[in-house]
Amino acid sequence: MLRSDLRLEWLVSFLGVVDTGSFSAAAELTHRSQPRVSMHVAALEREAGVPLFDRDRRPVTPTDAGAVLAEHARAILRRLAGAEAAMAGYRGAARGVVTLGSYPSASVAFVPQLLERMSRTRPAIKVVLVERSTLELDAALASGEVDICLRPMAPPPGPSVESRPLWWEGLIAVHPPDHLLAELPEPLPLAAVAAHPLITIGRLGSSEAMGFETYRAFSERGLEPNAVQATNQPQTLISLVRSGLGIGVTNLLAVATADTSGVVARKLDVPCGRRVAVHWSTTRPLTPPARTLLREIEASEAPPGTRDLTGETGGTGGTSRGSSKLRIPASARRA
Repeated sequence: MLRSDLRLEWLVSFLGVVDTGSFSAAAELTHRSQPRVSMHVAALEREAGVPLFDRDRRPVTPTDAGAVLAEHARAILRRLAGAEAAMAGYRGAARGVVTLGSYPSASVAFVPQLLERMSRTRPAIKVVLVERSTLELDAALASGEVDICLRPMAPPPGPSVESRPLWWEGLIAVHPPDHLLAELPEPLPLAAVAAHPLITIGRLGSSEAMGFETYRAFSERGLEPNAVQATNQPQTLISLVRSGLGIGVTNLLAVATADTSGVVARKLDVPCGRRVAVHWSTTRPLTPPARTLLREIEASEAPPGTRDLTGETGGTGGTSRGSSKLRIPASARRA
């Protein structure tokens, strides 16, 4: 019978044999003597009450019971490694490298202040910034290319991802100053915007595009947007609008962080907007540097003009951080 006081070193020796197919190779792998490995496996078999290996075969092969126990043994040791990683951060100042994924407008409006503070208060931690589009961040997080990422909450991230909301920002329409929309009062009616060719965020024609906030806003009003171009770069969207190719519909930070000369940025009459969160994978434990960065992100001020969602689990509520007015460059606002 497997009891709670079972010794973990037995599991380590047992998995060494499973992975190498040999008691002698397992001894070398675990830096133990072969007799000690054999003793550990024999003790584990007595506790389990069943043979765990077919010793008549070469390489040594787990029995069906041994294969099942191996899965549980690996899970136990992974849990232990996760607990150790969590406790390491409390033994002193965390140190090492952590990789932060981010998308363009957050990289401009939020990340610089975060990195400056980290370099000043946590000099033993090096934060490496990796910039990707929203959907590309999912793959980077799943593959381990990034440890933590800043990402809009729509479209929903991939499986095995935990998220904590940070801020909410409204949706903005961008048009030339002499456009017909300039005659309408602010906030602009979404139906009036939908009557024109649109330039949106995301990827034109992709199935994932409908998950972005801009498309959802039109869908909730029963409108069919005529998207003629799409981009993940705020400055590209502004330039396309400036060239007369369509009306831009994007989020507040994309406008606030771009050069908006030659265009007008206006609020839209929609309650929905962009919710941004910090995300990480639940398939592997966060390292002490990653945990430290996560705490710093949660404690950071949200960008001006956005609503603070820290501690929120949903909705667009929260406390406004900084000015309650949109921080759109004066040259882009309608006179």
